Amino acid sequence: MVLIIDYKIGNLLSVQNMFKYLGVDAKISASLNDIKNADKLILPGVGHFKTGMENLIQANLVDILNEEVLIKKKTILGICLGMQLMTKHSEEGNCNGLGWIDASTQKFQISDTLKVPHMGWNEVSYKKDALLNEDISADPRYYFVHSYHVQCNQKSDVLGTSTYGYEFVAAFQHENIYGVQFHPEKSHKYGMEFLRNFNKI
Repeated sequence: MVLIIDYKIGNLLSVQNMFKYLGVDAKISASLNDIKNADKLILPGVGHFKTGMENLIQANLVDILNEEVLIKKKTILGICLGMQLMTKHSEEGNCNGLGWIDASTQKFQISDTLKVPHMGWNEVSYKKDALLNEDISADPRYYFVHSYHVQCNQKSDVLGTSTYGYEFVAAFQHENIYGVQFHPEKSHKYGMEFLRNFNKI
């Protein structure tokens, strides 16, 4: 079972509906037992970094997630804000994150000719082979909505990049921890391919 973590932020139903379309059992929950019993975890999210961290803390989810992800090595995918929360620190709210990835979350610094947030479809260039991008269609395009992006300190963690004014990390992977800045649940066939691969890990 795929467990979509409910910490009162993000578009949980959209993620669940995409898994249902793929014929995958996906449950939305914040139950500690459900998190322990899940085969894989999804940390979704749309919104403010500091609010996301506060919600995880208030729901008493940080310790159980650290145990399942860092100690038991359960596979987890962070989507958009969920990806950013896995980093050490964010400029948004000047707030520390979960610290699972040697990375930080930074605001876009681009010219006035490009609007922030970055919103719309962009191609992603995969930089290494991983189960998540196995057999993905050529020139994959995904849907993005974000004002901040991740900066990885370890090049080996970068799974894919995209460009908006400059190149930024669109996906990372470190051992059992995966994160994507885009929304696979809103990315039609490319998103379906991506989440189908995630379910196979």
